[in-house]
Amino acid sequence: MFNIQTSIQMKKEFPFYIKAPAILLGIVITVFILSILRDILVPLAFAALIAILLNPLVVRLEKRMHKIVAIIISMLIALIAVAGLAYFLSAQIAHFFDNVDAMKQKFSELLSIIQKWLEQTFGIGARKQVQMVNEAANNSKAVIGQTLSGALGVLSVIFLIPVYTFLIMLYKTLILNFLYEVFSEENQQKVGEILTETKAAIQSYIVGLLIETGIVAVMNSCALLILGVQNAILIGVIGAILNLLPYIGGIIAIALPVLMATLTTDGFTTQLLIIAAYALIQFIDNNILVPRIVSSKVQINALISIVVVLLGAALWGVPGMFLSIPFIAVLKIVFDRIEGLKPWGKLLGDNIPTEHMGQLKRLRRRNPKISKA
Repeated sequence: MFNIQTSIQMKKEFPFYIKAPAILLGIVITVFILSILRDILVPLAFAALIAILLNPLVVRLEKRMHKIVAIIISMLIALIAVAGLAYFLSAQIAHFFDNVDAMKQKFSELLSIIQKWLEQTFGIGARKQVQMVNEAANNSKAVIGQTLSGALGVLSVIFLIPVYTFLIMLYKTLILNFLYEVFSEENQQKVGEILTETKAAIQSYIVGLLIETGIVAVMNSCALLILGVQNAILIGVIGAILNLLPYIGGIIAIALPVLMATLTTDGFTTQLLIIAAYALIQFIDNNILVPRIVSSKVQINALISIVVVLLGAALWGVPGMFLSIPFIAVLKIVFDRIEGLKPWGKLLGDNIPTEHMGQLKRLRRRNPKISKA
C-alpha cells in the first residue's frame, strides 16, 4: 500500500509507457498463477468466505467455552444446515424421475418439430444438426470436466474446505497480526479500516444473499405451484440458487420452468404466465429485496458484475462465477482506501456521476467560482 507521496513519486519517476506494460505483465502472471493453483485456491477461497460468515457465531460461543470447541460447534451447525438442504433437494429430485418417460416422449416430438423447422427455414439437414448438437455436447462436457478436474476436485469438497475453514478460524489472530505487521505503522490504521470494512461487507453480503435466496425460492415455488408446473419446488429452489449469479443466472432460472412446462403441457399459455411471474419476481427482487436485505456496503455496477462473472467462469469455472462478486467487492474496498487507486474504486461502483470531467473543466473555465472539488 502506498501513501500519497509515494504514489506521486512513482508518477514522476515512471512514465505511462513503462508502467502500463509492467501492470499488464503483473496481471498476466497473476492470472496464470490463479489458473495453475485453482485446485488449491478455490477451496481456500470458499473456506475464507465460510470462516468470515461463521466468525460472529464463533465469537459468541468463545465467551462460554474453549475456542476449538466453539469452532467445531459452529462448523457442525453449518454442516447440518447444508445437509438439510441437500436432503430436501434429493427428495425433490427423486420425484423428478416419476414422469421422465412422458417427458422423453414429448421431448422427442418437440425435437422432431424443431429439426423440420430448421431444415425448411435455414436448409440445415438432419445430419448437420446432429453433428452440431454432438459438438455442443462435447464442449459442455469439456467445461464440466474442467470444473471438476484434478485429483483435489472431490477431495476439496469433502476434506479441504472444512479443514481450511477450521484452520482459518483457529489462526485468525495470527493472520490478522501478520497483515498489520507486514505494513508500516503509518498505514496500520488504514489496514485496520480495510479489514473491518471487508469483514462487515462480506458478512452482510453473504447473510443478506442467503435470506434473499430463501425468499426468492419461496416465491418461485409458489408461482410454479399455482401455474401447475411439475416439480415446481425443485425448479423454484434451483432458480433461486442460480439467481446468485448476477444477470446470467436469472436468464437460466427462467429457462428451466419454461422448458419443463413445454415438456409437460400443451400450448404456450403456461410458458407465457411463467415468464410474466418470473419477471414480477425479478422486479420485486431487484427493487425491494436486494436494496433492503442484501445490505452490502459495497455496490458493484452491472457492467463490472457481468464481466467479472464471465472472467471468473473462464478462470475457475462454475466456482469462479460464485466467487467473483465477493472478490471484486473486496477489491473495491481496498481501492477506495488507497489514494492512487480511488479512480478504480469509482469505476467498480454503481454511483453514476451526472457530469464527466470534461464538462466540469469547461464549466470551471466559464465560471471560476465553481469549486474544483
